Amino acid sequence: MGIVRAAEDVEGAVVAGAAGGGGGGGGGEVTAPLLLRQHKQGRGDEEKIQNDAGGDGGGRRGGGGGGSMSMLMLSTAVAVCGSFEFGTCVGYSAPTQSGIVDEVGLSISQFALFGSVLTIGAMIGAVTSGRLADFLGRKMTMRISATICIFGWLSLHLAKGVIMLYFGRILLGLSTGILSYVVPVFIAEIAPKNLRGGLATSNQLLICSGSSATYIIGALVAWRNLVLVGIVPCVLLLTGLLFIPESPRWLANVGREKEFHASLQMLRGEDADVSEEAVEIKEYIESLHRFPKARVQDLFLRKNIYAVTVGVGLMIFQQLGGINGVGFYASSIFTSAGFSGKLGTIYIGIIQIPITLFGAILMDKSGRRVLLMVSASGTFLGCFLTGISFYLKAQGLFSEWVPELALTGILVYIGAYSIGMGPVPWVVMSEIFSIDMKAIGGSLVTLVSWLGSFAISYSFSFLMDWSSAGTFFMFSAASLITILFVVMVVPETKGRTLEEIQDSLIDSRSRLRDP
Repeated sequence: MGIVRAAEDVEGAVVAGAAGGGGGGGGGEVTAPLLLRQHKQGRGDEEKIQNDAGGDGGGRRGGGGGGSMSMLMLSTAVAVCGSFEFGTCVGYSAPTQSGIVDEVGLSISQFALFGSVLTIGAMIGAVTSGRLADFLGRKMTMRISATICIFGWLSLHLAKGVIMLYFGRILLGLSTGILSYVVPVFIAEIAPKNLRGGLATSNQLLICSGSSATYIIGALVAWRNLVLVGIVPCVLLLTGLLFIPESPRWLANVGREKEFHASLQMLRGEDADVSEEAVEIKEYIESLHRFPKARVQDLFLRKNIYAVTVGVGLMIFQQLGGINGVGFYASSIFTSAGFSGKLGTIYIGIIQIPITLFGAILMDKSGRRVLLMVSASGTFLGCFLTGISFYLKAQGLFSEWVPELALTGILVYIGAYSIGMGPVPWVVMSEIFSIDMKAIGGSLVTLVSWLGSFAISYSFSFLMDWSSAGTFFMFSAASLITILFVVMVVPETKGRTLEEIQDSLIDSRSRLRDP
């Protein structure tokens, strides 16, 4: 669950948040567009409102020039403690399976539910996070999420039976669903335009770092002690929130004028001139309120159905590729293939961050479609190699090759997913919905992603029990179908303005109706 990108791509992507779980989550009609500002002149009212959301004169007065950036950097560092927390929650089940099963005595079906129940809580958190953040503010929402997360970790640490394990995991999911939305929103809203790309990148990198840290440390310590890896960033987040300002855009939106100006001044530095930036923020918020309120049923109007098909389709194929099965049960996959589960998860933890960075660099050079097709080809190869390894094991052939072949297949799969099928669907989703449908469309896509995550993570153990080779051959087949879907349906959005993307979608709809 994403990534270094140029600023213009990140601004849209943060509506959905990362690695693989992100939260548009009912963000509401105000919050999501606030993240999309790219100030450009002479493009008509709708594009101006769409491109003007969320950022401001970052490269202007007070945006990145005069004044200290220390408070901005501190605020970002505090917020991404939540991103690291997200990663630890997602990665926890992979290195702990054998320890939890042996000590608590879980059956296959019980651990399958333990691994997947995180997504149930995350769905609840995702669909409530936007309105919660709009009503209580970004900082208070992060406080609530961190507190919930601490209780979740403590429940796991103290668990003596399956009920406490499930309860703790649901709490972690609830916190994860909220964090997946509010952290990237907060970062995008405090950052000046010229720094937003780099700062938004930190969200995805810390998610990946949290997951990697959990894989590596989890291979070395007992599952109860691994809880400390998750509690530490929660404590840091709660402490750090005492020393940073609230999002100035949220303060402006709720009419707290004095606090709005004070927050903006703190973030830009005492000597920075923020007057122009403050005026632009307030003008944008006023213009945003003039948009008609979108309804869920509007998603299925002819003008929106193509964007829905692309966004939902990419999320379905992302999950059908099996990422949450592999990610949640990596240790048991390696063990089943005769390779050390602990060593295998350490390898996954080591490769994730550099490959994620590499994929981020490629995103703006190669384009979305190419990266999706290359990534899906890689996930096909990785799953196919892993399937072959399990087939050879079942047939008693070349047994000395099986562990290395399985390791190679899983690492190829994780690497290929990290450069494309992980982050790119969220970027495309953020670009294809029109301004009035972005919040609702993002919520639908996010919900589909979490539902798919639950289905795969819960069924994975049963599928492996049925046929390990067959499971990975099915995932590889899904990757092949993904390539066809990208070739036939997904538009290229790289290098286009948001208005040009909408025009291209209109042309695509026309071609679909009149072949």
